[in-house]
Amino acid sequence: MPRAAEAPLYAEHARLAARSLLIALATAGERLVAVGDRGVIVLSDDRGASWVQADEVPTQALLTGVCFLDAQHGIAVGHDEVVVTSADGGRHWQRTHFAPEAQRPLLDVWCGSEGHAIAVGAYSAYLSSTDGGATWKEVRFTPAPPPKSATAPSATVRGESRHSGGGGDDTAGEEAAAGGGYHLNRIVGDGGARLYIAGEAGHLYASDDGGSSWRTLSSPYEGSFFGMLPLEGDAVLAFGMRGNLFRSADGGSSWQKIDTATVAMLNGAARLAAGGVAIVGLSGVVLVSRDDGHTFTLLQQGDRAGLSAPLAVGAERLAAVGEDGAKVVSLIHGAANSGSPQ
Repeated sequence: MPRAAEAPLYAEHARLAARSLLIALATAGERLVAVGDRGVIVLSDDRGASWVQADEVPTQALLTGVCFLDAQHGIAVGHDEVVVTSADGGRHWQRTHFAPEAQRPLLDVWCGSEGHAIAVGAYSAYLSSTDGGATWKEVRFTPAPPPKSATAPSATVRGESRHSGGGGDDTAGEEAAAGGGYHLNRIVGDGGARLYIAGEAGHLYASDDGGSSWRTLSSPYEGSFFGMLPLEGDAVLAFGMRGNLFRSADGGSSWQKIDTATVAMLNGAARLAAGGVAIVGLSGVVLVSRDDGHTFTLLQQGDRAGLSAPLAVGAERLAAVGEDGAKVVSLIHGAANSGSPQ
């Protein structure tokens, strides 16, 4: 029997599920949905004050990314190249993709409009769906190289299905080399047609057509990036290893290094009201900007527990997840309080 056809193992229910390792966080309407270790998915309907575990999740793999197309329909991805989907706001999930033999964990997922979704992961893994995650097509990730000069930008190369047949020519070989097999750590959208991918070894990518084609951005840093955050206009942040944070005002064509006062790994970011930004990372690092990402203040959390993803749940409050599970972080005093599962 093929591995993908095997009956899945379901995530076990635990009284303290919301305090286990949680990696990613998304909104499903007013609900918060967090995913993490051993298939755990937890939900909050009170802005992170309390959490309950999802009723059915058909995987025990580490879940690393989650997004929702609307208040009911969501997609989560993780190790063993697993994809699970929900049609009831995260209460129940079904497995729609599973390929442990590929040995390529999926690391993040983006949900667009009209059922369009993209999952990315290790070794340039790239899966595309047009039906809300019910079915997936593997696509060779072949971004155009960065422009050789500002006056002669290179053309964008379209991705092609790995199962489309043909190939074997010199162009296909050049496209395969362009992707490089680098880990694709995070995929984010700006609310329109532009998408960004943060990758390892200093690789950053952008798409201006909803993921139909990609181009490699100039990079300010050779270390790995673990996230990007689109801001107003063409502004975007990129962040990753050793507290490295960069801001671009022109969609990634040029970058300015931002002082963070930390060398901790930066993992996730969220926009706040009135041009605010929050970035979280290991060792309890929370960085807050009040000027659209030009400058940041470090709010060091006293417990120093690693954080992986935040969402704004008030003018001065973040819901955040990480190695100690879900908590609410005050951006006024930097105080953190663990949410309690019900």
